[in-house]
Amino acid sequence: MTTRRKKIYEGKAKILYEGPEPGTLIQYFKDDATAFNAQKKAVLEGKGVINNRISEYIMTRLNSIGVQNHFIRRLNLREQLIKEVEIVPLEVVVRNIAAGSIATRLGLTEGQPLPRSIIEFYYKDDKLGDPMVSEEHITAFNWAATQEIDDMMAMALRVNDYLSGLFSGVGITLVDFKIEFGRIYEGDFSRIILADEISPDSCRLWDAATNEKLDKDRFRRDLGNVIESYTEVARRLGIMKEMPTVIQGGVH
Repeated sequence: MTTRRKKIYEGKAKILYEGPEPGTLIQYFKDDATAFNAQKKAVLEGKGVINNRISEYIMTRLNSIGVQNHFIRRLNLREQLIKEVEIVPLEVVVRNIAAGSIATRLGLTEGQPLPRSIIEFYYKDDKLGDPMVSEEHITAFNWAATQEIDDMMAMALRVNDYLSGLFSGVGITLVDFKIEFGRIYEGDFSRIILADEISPDSCRLWDAATNEKLDKDRFRRDLGNVIESYTEVARRLGIMKEMPTVIQGGVH
């Protein structure tokens, strides 16, 4: 884009710009990768392109099964048009298998199936390291109302059911994932919709046959082949057709 656009927000992996019409934003996917609250950083050529494409694919399908989200359409390799929402300051994590912080925190073996899908809430604050919070905290500090928490949990479980099936069909186990929600206002009334992105940056995805990691843990744990793994996820989902140049590092 040659025109100067007003930047609304810049996060670790995305930038939000003012959208072409009121109530819209442009979400730009960066190649920056961060881990451990941005203590570890790198630029992974083509990551933003792949995540844009995977997130478009998933959000479109979630919309079609009635999980309303902020995605309107993909604009180009790195950008999508989204609805402007008031972000709820929570990360909602759904876990199916023990991995990452829950394994450390509760002394579980990584890879151990959980008794059932578990939903956790984390308060979005980089300075505090996104601490885990309870529903008590959420309602006491007015981050979300009880009804909104119920809506987020119901949507999170629907997303989990759908994604577990989607990935399972292409030989991938959905270990866990993080999503965010936002409020859309219609007059005095607001409703909660899914926001942010769903990509290998925000999901733990393991090859169902080998348990090989196909997600951001490859970056966190210095396993290498990060872009190759993200590309493999896109390939299995059948959305690689437009992206051959990315793999060769040809897209900037």
